Order: sequence, then C-alpha cells, then structure tokens
Amino acid sequence: MPPRTTPTERQRRLGSELRKMRTAAGITADQAAGLLGLDRAKISNIETGIRTISPERLRTLACNCDCSDPAYVEALVAMARPDGRGWWERYRGTLAPGLLDIAEFETYATRMRTAHIVHIPGLLQTSDHALELFRAVLPPLPEHEVALRLAYRVERQQVLDGDDPPEYVAVVHEAALRMQFGGRKVARTQLEHLLDASERPAVRLVVIPFAAGTFPGSGQTFTYLEGPVSQLDTVQVDSTHGPEFLSGEAQLAKYRTHLDLMERIALSPDASRDFVRDVANSL
Repeated sequence: MPPRTTPTERQRRLGSELRKMRTAAGITADQAAGLLGLDRAKISNIETGIRTISPERLRTLACNCDCSDPAYVEALVAMARPDGRGWWERYRGTLAPGLLDIAEFETYATRMRTAHIVHIPGLLQTSDHALELFRAVLPPLPEHEVALRLAYRVERQQVLDGDDPPEYVAVVHEAALRMQFGGRKVARTQLEHLLDASERPAVRLVVIPFAAGTFPGSGQTFTYLEGPVSQLDTVQVDSTHGPEFLSGEAQLAKYRTHLDLMERIALSPDASRDFVRDVANSL
C-alpha cells in the first residue's frame, strides 16, 4: 500500500480511531506492529492517516484489542476499504483541502443537522446567492477561482439528490432569511429556492425567528454529520480561515445539545415554510 503524503480529514479520523482503540487496550505501537506484520514507522503512518490499512489487518487489530462492538469495527473497515476516488478529487490542488473534506464527510454521512444564523446553508443556496458570497471573500478571489468554487458547490449539492439521500435538518435563523445578498431579486429567488428544497422528503427546514430571543450556539455556523455509528460522528465548524472538524465525545455532545435546543425553539416545518414565504413576499 503506497503511503499517502496528504491524508484527508476522513483518513486522519480513521487513524485516530485506530490509535484510540490500540491505546485503550494497552497495546503499544511496537506491539501493534508485531501483530500486523508491519514496522513501527508504518503503524505511525497509519495512525496519522498518511498510510491506509487493509480491512484484514484492521480486523486483526480490533480482535487483539478485544473490541466488542462489531458495528463500530465494520464501520472502520468500510472507511479503510478502497472505493475509488470521490468526485471531489477532481478539485484537489485547485481548492483548499478543507473544502474537499466537507464533501467527503457529507457523502458518507447518514444524517446531517446544520445551524445557520446569517447565511443560508450551502447545500440549499442558489448559484447567484453563492456567487455573491464567494465574491465577498477577503482577500478577493480571482474570477476563475470564484467559478471553480461555484462549480464545486453545485456538485456538493447533489448529495441531497438521488434515490436515498441522507436526512438533512437545516436550522436557519430569521437573520439569514433577511440578508439581501445580491439585492432584492437574488434574495427573493433564494428564498423561493429554499421553499422548494423544504418540500423534499429528506429535507427538514425549521426557522428560528427574532422573537425567540437568545439561545446557545447563536454565534456559530456548524454542521453535525452522523456516521454509520455514533462513534464516527463529526462536527464541521465554519471559520474565516477554513472549516474545522471536531470529534471529541464532549464536543459532539455539546453540539448535539445546541441543535436539540435550537430545534425546540424553532418554528415547526409548516410554520417555517409560511414564515419564509412571508419574508419572500415582502421583498
């Protein structure tokens, strides 16, 4: 297996889980190397995501670590199993790796919950709305990169299409609905698109109105991506310097709590659609 010098966030996550499994069992890296018939350097590369591990060796490690959760082991095996290059790899070298990591996690998520205060969720944005955001980046992006980001965004949105899309829960604040990025016409078209998207069976849109007042998590935009087992859940947090990915148990619990609270104070899906429609009609 050739080494990977630039691991994706998902590959790093697999390596981190294997290291966690090994250390919890009290097995040293040298002992793991002996069990798997590898040298110490390769174990280090596997645990940092630089090198892949075969499904057979992964099961051997799990067995020797007395891992008693077969669903978790099989989920790790699925992560380790080569399944071809994802569509996002076409953008490798032209877009920031963190942007590609988002698409990879979205592709493998079984359910997504996202909270947006000022922006419409990326997977639900129109092209004109997205263009306005890309052209507002500092430092300014050259037009060819703006076009590249737009093409990439459109491809990302296809994760919600198909016969079996993941459930997508979008918590959107009233502030995001009233931001007129690109002017009134672009804003109204965006809201109409949001209404259309909310009718999809896999999409659940709920709105937090200004009247709801203060609530935890109001200062962040984040997405909770559920994996095939809860141990592989991931939170992606937006920041001005790029996406951040969190997977600590305490971190995951905190963001689940934030989303639960947000959904409780939000309007129902039907009331949310009426609310969005009223804002669109006011433009």
